[in-house]
Amino acid sequence: MNDSMEPLGARLAVGLVHHPVVNRSGNTVTSSVTSLDVHDLARVCRTYGVGGLYIVTPLEAQARLVERIIAHWTTGYGSRVNPERKEAMRNVKVVDTIEDMMDNFGLGMEGAAVMITSARPGPEVISYSEGRQLLERAPRAAVLFGTAHGLAGSALELATARLAPIPGMDDYNHLPVRSAASIILDRLLGRVD
Repeated sequence: MNDSMEPLGARLAVGLVHHPVVNRSGNTVTSSVTSLDVHDLARVCRTYGVGGLYIVTPLEAQARLVERIIAHWTTGYGSRVNPERKEAMRNVKVVDTIEDMMDNFGLGMEGAAVMITSARPGPEVISYSEGRQLLERAPRAAVLFGTAHGLAGSALELATARLAPIPGMDDYNHLPVRSAASIILDRLLGRVD
């Protein structure tokens, strides 16, 4: 058990990765940021007390878009008409790379954990209860969510653990990233009755 007085969620960062990700053909690409992902993931992260939401994109125009969205809701007109959204958006940051996110959130310290997600089954996946135990032991942790058709190999190499896919009712498994993140954060951080 981690001796930190910091709540479990506050020690966790979420990375919404737009690069490096793969397209349908398996080529490494940079995907486009969507404002709905930023808004909705910010709200989910705030609900579960997550320490930071990082939008990872090396594209300057996409980074400026995210910064404009953040500014609108934290200091602009949106902050006055929707204080709940302001509260959710205050922990959103945009960074060029996953490594920048790791540096910013202190994920270089000993014992830090980086978990990746995927809709595809893979080798050596851990369950969500094992993921929660990993979070409880780690001084800092992150969960990386890929966009497009998933994280590219260079992102996968940064992981200390791979979470099991979310099983559906049959072999169709292509949840929107906002939905997958909501389910996964609830499984990792939610209250168990």
